[in-house]
Amino acid sequence: MRRDAALIEAIDALLPQTQCGKCGFDGCLPYAEAIAAGEPINRCPPGGEATLARLADLTGQPVQPLVEPAQPPLAAVIREDECIGCTKCLQACPVDAILGAAKRMHTVITDECTGCELCVAPCPVDCIDLVSHPAWQAAESAAEREAYLARRATLGRARHRARQARLARETRDKRLERQKRLMQQRRAGGGATATGGPAVKRQRQLALKAAEQAVKRVQQQLESARRRGDADAEATARAQLPEAERLLTEARSALEKSQPT
Repeated sequence: MRRDAALIEAIDALLPQTQCGKCGFDGCLPYAEAIAAGEPINRCPPGGEATLARLADLTGQPVQPLVEPAQPPLAAVIREDECIGCTKCLQACPVDAILGAAKRMHTVITDECTGCELCVAPCPVDCIDLVSHPAWQAAESAAEREAYLARRATLGRARHRARQARLARETRDKRLERQKRLMQQRRAGGGATATGGPAVKRQRQLALKAAEQAVKRVQQQLESARRRGDADAEATARAQLPEAERLLTEARSALEKSQPT
């Protein structure tokens, strides 16, 4: 397990952290996990030939042609006077590098943009362009370009993980709030509702399913954290598990009470 975690970490350290998904996986870390399990190493266009060669040295896999042509560092640029403030690009950005709000102009934080292109397709008015990243263009030597790529990778990894944690937290909070509201409604119910009519039973079945999925999701997060050797993620999952299990117990109990005696 430790060896796998160390290999995954080493592979992830070589990937460009654009989080573009062009490899077929949802970010660089999932691709690193897949490579450690035997997935081909030639699916990272932003990494190019240099990353391919380093991955070959690390994994022992043969160097094969890239599945897609190598891609130079890019940055997204929003033509702000054409932006309608739909927020779809904000939702698509894997590193939260776009600022804006509903019905307000959006803009890209260039220094934090990884050039993943994921914001382009969702834009309903096609007002996003991809250009060569200014920091890449400004580099005057190979050393400066390597330094830029290293900075982009470090920032891209950190911002992607922060976004993933935020989304997971928001999803968990919404799910728990929804489950709590259902519990409060059941506790406050009276008459025919308290005895458990068909609508109440169906509601409780849905609540039970949601609670089961919540426990399963936390268990999967815990297992993934253990596999990666990520102590922080493991601690977070462990802290979430008791609450998820408590809600599951309550959901089961509520459903049992709605069953005819």
